[in-house]
Amino acid sequence: MQTDNSNGAAQPPATPFDWIGGESAVLALVERFYDLMELDPAYRELRASHGASLDEARQKLAWFLTGWLGGPQHYVERFGHPRLKMRHMPFKIGIVERDQWLACMDQAMAETGVPAALRQRLQQSFFQTADWMRNQPGA
Repeated sequence: MQTDNSNGAAQPPATPFDWIGGESAVLALVERFYDLMELDPAYRELRASHGASLDEARQKLAWFLTGWLGGPQHYVERFGHPRLKMRHMPFKIGIVERDQWLACMDQAMAETGVPAALRQRLQQSFFQTADWMRNQPGA
């Protein structure tokens, strides 16, 4: 979805949230991400780091991404500041988990039709955050 400026040139929407297609698109992305994590053996270590049920993780990631992309701040309204690193300390996050998270999210973005230019921007942001979240030295 793109808008025209006064010169008739196409511009991306104001926020990544608008660009991705709003809350329903974020939810579809998150659902596909966790479905892939459960179904694809390539994401085995990532899935193992999430515990028995993914229900709470699905909901929290959808709320978080909605706000992070520029939409309603559902996560912050419920839990306050995300404090991502602190909240993820109980989970083993090494290079394998980071790389599987990034690959799984990239696959989910591709399969849910995230526009290529937005997907590239998000890949860069996701890598920076995922790498910062590692809590296993050298792993």
